[in-house]
Amino acid sequence: MLKTVLKTAKKRGDCLLVNKYLHKAFNCFLIICFLIVTSGSKCMALTVGEEREIGQQLLYQIRLAFPLLDDPDISQYINELGGEVLEVAGFQFFDYHFNIIESSQFNAFAAPSGLVFFYSGLIEKMDHEDELVSVLAHEIGHVVARHIAQGMDTGATITVATTLLALASLALGVDAISQALLTGSLAAGQAANLHFSRKHEEEADRLAYGWMKKMGRHPQGQEAMLHVMRRINRYTMGNNIPQYLLTHPYPDERLDYVQSLIAYEEDELQGFKETDDFAFLRLKYRILSLVKEGKKLRNLLHNRLADSTLTQSERIMLHYGLSQLDRMENNYESSKKYLQEVIKFYPHKSILLVDLGLVEKEAGNKEHALTLFRTAYDKNRHDMWATFQLARLWLELENYDKAERYLKEVQIEMPAYSKVYFELGKLKAAIGEKANSAFYLARYNLYEGRLKLAKHNIKIALKGQGLSEEYKEEIKKMQKTIQILEEN
Repeated sequence: MLKTVLKTAKKRGDCLLVNKYLHKAFNCFLIICFLIVTSGSKCMALTVGEEREIGQQLLYQIRLAFPLLDDPDISQYINELGGEVLEVAGFQFFDYHFNIIESSQFNAFAAPSGLVFFYSGLIEKMDHEDELVSVLAHEIGHVVARHIAQGMDTGATITVATTLLALASLALGVDAISQALLTGSLAAGQAANLHFSRKHEEEADRLAYGWMKKMGRHPQGQEAMLHVMRRINRYTMGNNIPQYLLTHPYPDERLDYVQSLIAYEEDELQGFKETDDFAFLRLKYRILSLVKEGKKLRNLLHNRLADSTLTQSERIMLHYGLSQLDRMENNYESSKKYLQEVIKFYPHKSILLVDLGLVEKEAGNKEHALTLFRTAYDKNRHDMWATFQLARLWLELENYDKAERYLKEVQIEMPAYSKVYFELGKLKAAIGEKANSAFYLARYNLYEGRLKLAKHNIKIALKGQGLSEEYKEEIKKMQKTIQILEEN
């Protein structure tokens, strides 16, 4: 089917629109569809059990579909923030997973069973953490109210496969390839049904509003985000409307609704404290340093610094952004200078010591970096960013026992983080455990979608000596997954 899709796009002359990750995305979603179709399951609206089953399959496959920004500091932040919403939202049918996708699109979407995705382009448009929380809560609201499952009922028996194709179109945006994917299939109708109605949007907004209040966060963050959406909607022409506004329409009506709620409860909301935006702004500028071209980012940061209305904390976090950009461009002294200013302003934020340690390490000052990483780790042992960097540095310093200890901590806390398996593979190779090294590299390559390399690593692992029975069982599971992927 993928060949048919690409052939259709080629006839239309649209192949140049395929970006660097769409091929993987289509492969992934088609594979998922195969998995579901072969089980013979069909649905009207999804039951909770069916939705949970799809989510379990999507959770593994999604890494093959999109370039995720999943370093420990990024992943921990977004999942802990989502966890704060879930604490006040009450009992949930699903285990939620929050991810950030590297893409300039203004988009976010919730997939079945609590998988929620934010695009870096959406986060770039935000200025405060409460704005991010409002979108998090809104997407959770769609899952809690089961709008996704309800939207899958078209009045005819539909395979779960067509549902997943529809979700793919929503996630990837309205472009030539996703349209070709849907051409001539029932998935086109499904995709239309997954555009939320006024009633669905109002319900998700109402849930988000109430949860923000319970969290002690002023719903003005929700209002501010809807202002952004309305502005983008008004100044966007024709087919260039962002995907998020296509699937989450009616920004004018939604803004009026939230403003009326705030006006009605104005007295009650006056006691709410202002949110500390440090963690959000650190996330935002770290992401921008990873995804945005250096000159454009530098201009953006300097233009923001010229704004006389900025608070002192907002200004200092722009210096953090400049520090990250300087590190990416190997301007280590400038990067350290900016970071030291930020640390002086936020002396108790231990994660900044990890950022400074990375600069020192890349500048060749490994002993100083080690001190900074260890200090950050001792201050917060739940910080997997500090733990991972400490492990990597111990590995470089050839202290393999300590390196393995910290890498195992990261593996336990973040089992889907592929880079930890790459580092474990390097470690095992360094101490001569060839079979164990190949085992970890197989897992790394499987998570990264490199199936041929994963198979090659598995062969080496099975031929070698010292592989435990536990690892042999894990290899059987990997082989089964690879077989399913390759059949498509």
